[in-house]
Amino acid sequence: MAKGARRIAVLGAGAWGTALANLAARGGEAAGREAPEVALYARDPAHVAEMAATGVNARRLPGVPLASNVRPTADLAATAAAEVVLAVVPTQALRGVLAELAPQLAGNPPIIVCAKGIERRTGRFVTEIVGEILPDATAAILSGPSFAQDVARGLPTAVTLAARDPVAAATLAAMMAGPTFRVYSSSDVRGVEIGGAAKNALAIASGIAAGRELGASAGAALIARGFAELVRFGRAYEAEAATLSGLSGLGDLVLTCTTALSRNYSFGLALGRGASVAEASERIGLVEGAFTCGVMLELARAAEVDMPIAAAVDAVLGGRVSIEDAIAELMARPSKPES
Repeated sequence: MAKGARRIAVLGAGAWGTALANLAARGGEAAGREAPEVALYARDPAHVAEMAATGVNARRLPGVPLASNVRPTADLAATAAAEVVLAVVPTQALRGVLAELAPQLAGNPPIIVCAKGIERRTGRFVTEIVGEILPDATAAILSGPSFAQDVARGLPTAVTLAARDPVAAATLAAMMAGPTFRVYSSSDVRGVEIGGAAKNALAIASGIAAGRELGASAGAALIARGFAELVRFGRAYEAEAATLSGLSGLGDLVLTCTTALSRNYSFGLALGRGASVAEASERIGLVEGAFTCGVMLELARAAEVDMPIAAAVDAVLGGRVSIEDAIAELMARPSKPES
């Protein structure tokens, strides 16, 4: 590694982690700085061996070569000297990975969480998990309307990076930005977290509607009323209005609710076409919205926030109501002023 080059660790070699590792590896090019050294951590040694041998993450992001300064590793200790850590693991696995990493870190690098959800067991938002495991680290979150394939192909993408310290947020945003990857900074951590968590559950509803062929009008109504639920929930937890209507709120909601590239939408699509929850889960894989929906509703009820669409999704996932009855109940809700 060249003297003075930044050390970056990416925890999680899924499609998104791989795309972000490549993005981070190109950091500093425009400013003429040394290219950073990026450690891409995956738990499976066989997966790491494949990436090291072929220079491609064929399991998760086929056709996209790894940057020459991205080093796949199955040894978490190889990330210990990182100056910045990108945690790109599912929300429900975040606590375990950080707890394993914590005693190996040489200092207190910023932790940028690149997952969207709420911890099911505790009701904690992702930066709260970071704060519990690594209390001295700067906890940040990167979120917004972005698919790994788009970013990997260099298609124009814009996201938000939030940290409570606006200077830290701006510094980390500049580090992650690239010619086709625009990063806005924010100090509204909670707003960014809520946008990313809530949109996943709402995207399942949109997928169900598409699978049932309810039409474009119903799809648009679900997005609009889903956004109203997201805003009510966000306000109850002190999110800023501009964040909720920005990239990590409305922007991500629209993306996730309108394309089968979204796992949450695809999961709902399968349910709408008649698959059981188990069948849809086996077909689609990990669906963060299915984990988040119930705990989000618990937080909403604690704050006396009404989220009928999310509640309908949770009831369908729990087998407490059929899709037909859920639709009928939503349509039969008393008429009231729009808010």
